[in-house]
Amino acid sequence: MCRNIRTLYNFDPPVTDAEIQAASLQFVRKVSGFQKPSAVNQPAFEAAVHDVATLVHRLVHSLATTAPPRNREVEAAKARQRSAQRFGRSA
Repeated sequence: MCRNIRTLYNFDPPVTDAEIQAASLQFVRKVSGFQKPSAVNQPAFEAAVHDVATLVHRLVHSLATTAPPRNREVEAAKARQRSAQRFGRSA
């Protein structure tokens, strides 16, 4: 999975539309292989980002869980620690 795409579900505060848009953009970039598409491909690229964002928004807001919401800062600290262990660097 693309390292820049983060879990968006079950956080406090809840995911924002900007976070959904950013994750959708990263996904379409990964799938298409384009960091920035050419002018001829720009409409298709933007339509794909919009479609993915719409689907992600629908998914995230329709899921249900009994687990307590996760804290963004705590999860980020855990990720930094995993990275440090994996790559042998201090967190």
